[in-house]
Amino acid sequence: MKTISVLGSTGSIGTQTLEVVRAMKEEIQIYALTANTQLSLLEKQIREFKPKLAVLMDENAAKELRARVRDLPVQVLAGMEGMIAAAVYESVDMVVTAVSGSIGLRPTLAALEVGKNIALANKETLVAAGELVTNLAVQKGCSIIPVDSEHSAIFQCLEANSAKAGAGSRGSGFKIILTASGGPFLGWKKEQLASVTPAMALKHPNWTMGAKITIDSATMMNKGLEVIEAHFLFQVDYDQIEVLIHPQSIVHSMVEFCDGSIIAQLGMPDMRLPIQYALSYPERWNVCFNKLSLAGKTINFEQPDWEAFPALKLAYQCGKRGGTLPAVMNAANEICVHAFLHSRIKYHEIFEITERACRDHKPVKADNLQTVLEADAWAREYAQRIISGKK
Repeated sequence: MKTISVLGSTGSIGTQTLEVVRAMKEEIQIYALTANTQLSLLEKQIREFKPKLAVLMDENAAKELRARVRDLPVQVLAGMEGMIAAAVYESVDMVVTAVSGSIGLRPTLAALEVGKNIALANKETLVAAGELVTNLAVQKGCSIIPVDSEHSAIFQCLEANSAKAGAGSRGSGFKIILTASGGPFLGWKKEQLASVTPAMALKHPNWTMGAKITIDSATMMNKGLEVIEAHFLFQVDYDQIEVLIHPQSIVHSMVEFCDGSIIAQLGMPDMRLPIQYALSYPERWNVCFNKLSLAGKTINFEQPDWEAFPALKLAYQCGKRGGTLPAVMNAANEICVHAFLHSRIKYHEIFEITERACRDHKPVKADNLQTVLEADAWAREYAQRIISGKK
């Protein structure tokens, strides 16, 4: 039986992870669950899955949770230290990092430091500190199994070709083709996007996801983050990563090999499949949540509109320059997405403020956690200052 901690168990990926666990109770045991603020849902999860440890980021919420579950043998902790405790829990084999944003960086590094394998759904961790994370994984002999549907697809394609996949592998002789749905504004021109509201941007045509990643999908920053993530996960140059728009979200990504052959992974737009594969790897479990039928399906691809969705180009530029620049881009974007969701800035300003932060930042080598965290904090303060000055 595999034992896991789920960081971010009340979010979109976290709750779907628990659906997979629920279907495979004889294969998976949960030792720790963490959440941000959803106290009642976390209590419900504790009562069902009986973890040894539970964590809420807010101390007052954690105090209330302790009172609510005092009839159960579960330890309740609070804050980042609590999340790190869940990540390094002695009896845990694998840590599912399902939190949103760069908050996932410290617990991921802590888990790797003590030899835990990672099921990675938190792309911001690799964007902000990809070299740190992947180097540590290699040093400690840990696996990083991607949970993002696109990176899971690439991982599966490389496995199918008997190529070495995963953190620390050296990419050669193949090209990655990341697919993107195009989000809710596929086909829109730059001028049309001026009137976009949060409600419009949150209506993704194919996927049900958390608010932050849904907005990132609408701006295509999400695909930009995935380009940087793929660079570190599979150790490929940025020139070996191509993005194609695929509106049906059936082909989750592809790998083109040196002989011109292309292997693709197909499935319904359902995150439970890549979650399940990350948990079951190297095996496949005989559980199918949402079976794909190809009869009558139309599949097509097209080039991205780089002018209407400039965040994708910015991500390539930041990734190629490297150092602390990707961390700055990621942090500034997080602040801007939050501001947009609360109607403090307009849709196009998400990119404009993020680009401005990247332009004004002087990148240095991201060779230690403190440097990355300082760059992250600088970008957040910079973006907040611009947003506040707009009032």
